[in-house]
Amino acid sequence: MTPVAPATLSPRRPVPAHVVRPEYVDRDAPAPYTGPEVKDAETIERMRVAGRLAAQAREEVGRHVVPGVTTDELDRIGHEFLCDHGAYPSTLGYRGFPKSLCSSVNEVVCHGIPDSRVVEDGDIVNIDITAFLDGVHGDTNATFLAGDVDEESRLLVERTREALERGIRAVKPGRRINVIGRVIESFAKRHGYGVVREFTGHGIGTHFHSGLIVPHYDDPQHDDLIEVGMTFTIEPMLNLGTHEWEMWDDGWTVVTADKRRSAQFEHTLLVTADGAEVLTNP
Repeated sequence: MTPVAPATLSPRRPVPAHVVRPEYVDRDAPAPYTGPEVKDAETIERMRVAGRLAAQAREEVGRHVVPGVTTDELDRIGHEFLCDHGAYPSTLGYRGFPKSLCSSVNEVVCHGIPDSRVVEDGDIVNIDITAFLDGVHGDTNATFLAGDVDEESRLLVERTREALERGIRAVKPGRRINVIGRVIESFAKRHGYGVVREFTGHGIGTHFHSGLIVPHYDDPQHDDLIEVGMTFTIEPMLNLGTHEWEMWDDGWTVVTADKRRSAQFEHTLLVTADGAEVLTNP
């Protein structure tokens, strides 16, 4: 397989004037979040709507992950889907990110920038898309198979999805947030996968990232109490080889240090009395 390399970026896609933008668009950084991690019922209801739309966008883009499509075309599909439904694509203009979703192919761990690269037969392609609608964000991603994917990669993708599901099942009020990473890491180790550490799940709501950190490995430092009404993402990145990574000069694209493949899945969750409700199902 040819290593993924930077290609040509298309101009920034316009967003219709009536679509409300998040406050951070084209600023150096978002305003810090100072509110609670536990959300009120009205915010949660808005998050359900935004999360469902993000999931629908993820699946719509995923249907087009086939050999021959460019990642820029996938970005166009996701951009138009969100805008047509009155939502702003949260990544566009976030800390300077130039596109409406992240497309991370093969050894790209996360934050790949859609460009003119053509998806090849056998690629695995992560689509990470977030909808900002009615003042809240819904954040989700999934890794899709393009054409005839080798067994090792297919299993990596399947098991990364399973790692997310196990992480979600570990969410219970009264537990500590690091139980999630403990469960994910132990499952990944069983299969010999590296678990990326520096990129984590996060609190979410009116802000894209609230400050709450959800590691995908067992990190005793992050022991926030899980409470009913909290909303956050779980988004494990599992690698066929090392958990170590490098970053491209674009300041966004993260690739595995050994150039072996990486997969990722993500949901936005609401903590309920007996577990977690997934807000990013279509």
